[in-house]
Amino acid sequence: MSLRIALVAGETSGDQLGAGLVAELRRRFPGAAFAGVGGERMRAEGLQAWHDASELAVMGLAEVLHHLPRLLRLRRALRERLLAWRPDVFVGIDAPDFNLGVERWLKQRGLRTVHYVSPSVWAWRESRAAKIGRSADRVLCLFPMEPEIYARHGVDARFVGHPLADALPLQPDRAAARAQLGLAADAPLLAVLPGSRLGEIQRLGAVFLDAARQVARDVSGLQLAIPAANAACRDALQRLLAQAPAPLPPVHLLDGQAQAAMIAADVVLLASGTAALEAMLCKRPMVVAYRVAPLTYTLVKGLGLLRTETYALPNILAGERLVPELMQHDCTPDRLAAAVLRWFREPQAVAALLPRYAALHERLRQGASARAAEAVAELLARRHA
Repeated sequence: MSLRIALVAGETSGDQLGAGLVAELRRRFPGAAFAGVGGERMRAEGLQAWHDASELAVMGLAEVLHHLPRLLRLRRALRERLLAWRPDVFVGIDAPDFNLGVERWLKQRGLRTVHYVSPSVWAWRESRAAKIGRSADRVLCLFPMEPEIYARHGVDARFVGHPLADALPLQPDRAAARAQLGLAADAPLLAVLPGSRLGEIQRLGAVFLDAARQVARDVSGLQLAIPAANAACRDALQRLLAQAPAPLPPVHLLDGQAQAAMIAADVVLLASGTAALEAMLCKRPMVVAYRVAPLTYTLVKGLGLLRTETYALPNILAGERLVPELMQHDCTPDRLAAAVLRWFREPQAVAALLPRYAALHERLRQGASARAAEAVAELLARRHA
């Protein structure tokens, strides 16, 4: 019987990771069969998709509750089908709320399991690492500080590198990015990224635009590039722009193209998250900000759920404050504008930042798909030894 490898990816980013992993595993095991849940890219690499990744891509508490009965039915059916298929290994790709439960159920029934993309155990309660280990025989980590945390809880975890670091060049071409977006080669440009979810845009959008207006008073000829993650985000951003008090600097509202906007920009103002890592890999100075609902913030702080005072991935990876973070009560237009203006006014600070970014980029640039496939292959070899 040929080797059987099951994979479940729950959204676009997971589909991208899964496609790279399937391609590398197929190189090692040309006769293997791949099945599970994935998107267009994973199917193109040979996955037999029992369900599409979009069926798991549910964001936000209200939406999750609305879709919960369907998701529970899907998970039950998928578990039974996986158990009947008896894969040699199951790989859950990100989507921890869905995949960790599936992994644990399969592991209890004797199947080998891998979880690809560690949840943020460095930010939230570290005890989660032990719980994840009860679901996964091996965890594949995108960041170098993560395996040590798992090791403290007896969990087998491997650092494989970050696929974004593999995909982005070490020296991005700013002139080409500006040409691609139809932007002037020499105009000062601020990229504004208030988030890829509607809730983030509602909480941060007006604050970011107010900060940009203040920056424009001191930076002559400033232009804004604002990428919209999807049509709903574009509509929300257009409403914010229509309601914003004048005068705003000229705005280029983009459909997607966040990466090109970051590369083209002089400075990036963004919501905390993966975008901060992407801006670092694009080699741009940034200001990172975030706000959550006041009740959520009070609960998280009061219950001690968050174990870090550092949120931006460049700062976490560097082990020091490379870029400013303005969270919750500090996330005000005045403070954001002052932090953005520092990057415009102090080119020497930008020059000092770039080699630090480059060193972090090199650290993450490990050939993630190949290393992840090797880690899965090791487990398979152990199983068949």
